[in-house]
Amino acid sequence: MTIIDLSIPVHPDMLHWGRRPTYEMVEEISDTNPSEVSRWLIGAHTGTHVDAPSHFVPGGTTVDSLPLTHTVGPARVLDLRHVEKEITADDLIAAGAEGATRVLFKTRNSTDALTRNEKSPTWVGLGPSGAQWLVDQGVVFAANDYMTMEAPDHTVEWPTHVILCNAGVVILENANLADTEAGDYYLVCQPVPFEGREAAPAPALLLPAETANVV
Repeated sequence: MTIIDLSIPVHPDMLHWGRRPTYEMVEEISDTNPSEVSRWLIGAHTGTHVDAPSHFVPGGTTVDSLPLTHTVGPARVLDLRHVEKEITADDLIAAGAEGATRVLFKTRNSTDALTRNEKSPTWVGLGPSGAQWLVDQGVVFAANDYMTMEAPDHTVEWPTHVILCNAGVVILENANLADTEAGDYYLVCQPVPFEGREAAPAPALLLPAETANVV
């Protein structure tokens, strides 16, 4: 069985939004100590992570209360590498998103913006028309291959996040799709259950689509 890990490594020099993650060694292996123990200081939006509805909706569902039916199940990777900056509803339809309830956007980010250690001046994100189309189609999970789902021109009012969060759609950001082909898979994504919080790191795996027949 081929299992695809979508998570990006977490380290102090990584691509980040806000402060860089840092760590300290609390214990190190030595003649008098048998183990290593580290302590990390990271943001909830570090690395491959999930945004819960409460990120933009007061009183919305928090990351520890997300339904497993949203983050685990059949999913579709869409080839959107031709999109320059903003994924529209028409782009989603052309890429074959109809009928999917969990979608992941493979864009040029996976081999460009996502590979950098600093914020890129441009990237590909989901536009408001695309977000509304997903909601109208009953999509419950959407993933992008950059540190924000939002398209570059909308990072003031954040309309895509507002649309998706108000509809209860789970957002996965920083998903590495560089080695993933477009098509149907079985998604397993489980965010760290930070109680009452708006986001959390979320290891994410894609398994063969036929996995759905044995689970």
